[in-house]
Amino acid sequence: MSRAELTDLSAFVAVANHKSFRAAASQLGVTPSALSHRMRQLEHRIGARLLHRTTRSVSPTEAGRTLLEQLRPALEQIERAVDTVKTNQEKPTGRLALYVHPMVAQIALTPVWRTFLAAYPEVHLDVGGGNLIGDIVASGYDAGIAPKEFLALDMTVVRVTPPLKLAVVGSPEYFSRHPRPNTPADLKAHNCIQMRLPLTGKPVNWKLSRKPIVHRLSPETQTVATSGNLILEDINLSLRAAIDGVGIALTLETLADFFIRAGHLVRVLEDWSPSYDGFYLYYSGKRQVPTALRALIDMIKVSYRENKRRPNVPFLG
Repeated sequence: MSRAELTDLSAFVAVANHKSFRAAASQLGVTPSALSHRMRQLEHRIGARLLHRTTRSVSPTEAGRTLLEQLRPALEQIERAVDTVKTNQEKPTGRLALYVHPMVAQIALTPVWRTFLAAYPEVHLDVGGGNLIGDIVASGYDAGIAPKEFLALDMTVVRVTPPLKLAVVGSPEYFSRHPRPNTPADLKAHNCIQMRLPLTGKPVNWKLSRKPIVHRLSPETQTVATSGNLILEDINLSLRAAIDGVGIALTLETLADFFIRAGHLVRVLEDWSPSYDGFYLYYSGKRQVPTALRALIDMIKVSYRENKRRPNVPFLG
């Protein structure tokens, strides 16, 4: 059944209920003559006369009454379904699926998920994902969170974390056996835990920077081709390896902060702490934003606006 046919059937019910073309036309926002013409077309398609017409009244024929008995329950069910969707749009409910790497989820989601799920108990948050970013729409996800440089141009993006600093760390036990580096060049003498990009398979050079002595100058930057006997793709495993004394790791400050304060890690080269752009929530700009997703975006933005650097919960994958 086409949309036009469904519209005409709904108009027929309105005419039968009001027993007047004028009153039904007023309800539907059309002219009486246009409504009368649509009813004649409907009767022609069905092959039966549905309405008795006089100069004073309109009433359904026997065929019209038979059709009404079946149409009314069906149209009421459609109205209830539409009302349910409208209600869901007003109040967040249902499944909200996010494609997020566990490390990113720790930074962007854990500060708010308890509050979010308590505020919207009818939302079921479904979080999954890994290193490789694919077509989240085709995979059934409502949105994802990732670095902006990995996102497709047709995605709508919303910043959900502030810029994040990187930190060079090692365990007290490791530094009891090795001197602490004072300059980026000193890292070449250390066992540095390598991070490999999943797309290229190559270890990433460490790019460190510090603020210039003269305020107006650009930051001083040094890229170090570090070496070590452990190569990983997960930043949480890199952090774990540093805690275990395997070597020195370059990680996000927000991930390392808890362990530094607890005495499990020591920060070195603190002046050489570059900033990372942070993470963005992204979703298809061609779709209407689900109410639950909009509520989550708003809560995450408020969370980081109020407290851009909060205590971290240890998470090692």
